[in-house]
Amino acid sequence: MNTLKSMRLHIGIFGKTNVGKSSILNKITNQQTSIVSELAGTTTDVVEKSMEFLPIGPINLLDTAGIDDETLLAKERIEKSLNVLTRTDVAILVCDYNGLNKFDKKLIEKFKELHIPYIIVVNKTDIEKPTNETIKELEQYCNYVIQTSATKDEELVYKFKEAMVKLLPEDFVNSPQIAGDLVDKKSTVIMVIPIDKEAPKGRIILPQVQTLRDLLDNNCITLCVKESELQQAIENLKEPPALVITDSQAFKNVSQIVPEHIPLTSFSILFARLKGDLNSFINGAKAIDDLKDGDKVLILESCTHHAIDDDIGRVKIPNLLRKKTGKNLVIENFSGHDFPQISGYNLIIHCGACMTNRKEVLSRILIASQQGIPITNYGITISYCLGILDRATKIFKN
Repeated sequence: MNTLKSMRLHIGIFGKTNVGKSSILNKITNQQTSIVSELAGTTTDVVEKSMEFLPIGPINLLDTAGIDDETLLAKERIEKSLNVLTRTDVAILVCDYNGLNKFDKKLIEKFKELHIPYIIVVNKTDIEKPTNETIKELEQYCNYVIQTSATKDEELVYKFKEAMVKLLPEDFVNSPQIAGDLVDKKSTVIMVIPIDKEAPKGRIILPQVQTLRDLLDNNCITLCVKESELQQAIENLKEPPALVITDSQAFKNVSQIVPEHIPLTSFSILFARLKGDLNSFINGAKAIDDLKDGDKVLILESCTHHAIDDDIGRVKIPNLLRKKTGKNLVIENFSGHDFPQISGYNLIIHCGACMTNRKEVLSRILIASQQGIPITNYGITISYCLGILDRATKIFKN
């Protein structure tokens, strides 16, 4: 199976119109991924291309519209380009021999604000070489400046790889495992997988598949059961399982079945650690007790889907929050990659983020922190409202 897009290094290509961003993308992918034209504003939406890029591995390239686009619908195009920043692990800022302008410098400010490492690529050097003064200015902004021609430089891909290896973010290189590092090898782990309305017919959902694979990669003995068979599964074992992992929606029933001495957590909490920052989410959940009548809660989902009658983000979590707080809360939902304006909200609750990359979640945590808004996630919220958060996160403290 191909590496999921959400687990790939996301590399965003940014810059003014007509500096050769799409040509750079086509050179890296060795195919006509983006349309190339002398007309400014040819790229009107984000173009994505996934590929294997040795020695880095699986990557996802994002070609964006020019940030100085003055054509029709320019504002919307620029907003889409800037929204890509929240899921960009490494940025490529493309300019030509004229160097940086005010739009490029604003982008660099955004890179720094979101802690995005970046390189500057000076394109079109076959037409004109940048002056020494231009290069000196570029080097003041960035340690990695590549001079090239997307159409003529046969060494471009090599130069790009060399820079990328040096720039790989630490949180991407050493991102946490899902669950395999929490238990000893050859330990027995029970995964509780309810088969309910949200379970796709003939399949189990992505976080469960990824967790199972992670445990197998770490040589664990893994049992998958429905909650109705959990008691029997525990009793059938000669020794207690090293860990029980449950779907968050079954947390209450599962916590009553699993003895206190057996570690227990949920898929969503595992993904809070994998895709975000577990401590930030735990601290964010504590803000639930401070909510007052009329306070606004934003529930963020990474993917779009048709809501069912007891949808977790639109029904179950809102009901839990209102029951826990006893307050008349204003709860709103937002789906997709674009990060909405969050000012005015008193709490943000993020989904498990199985369909997005870690950088996007970390960016959202950072933006929320900068605005002083607590943020947590589904699994943390559910376990906090049920009064079992300490138990559900105890294994991460061992």
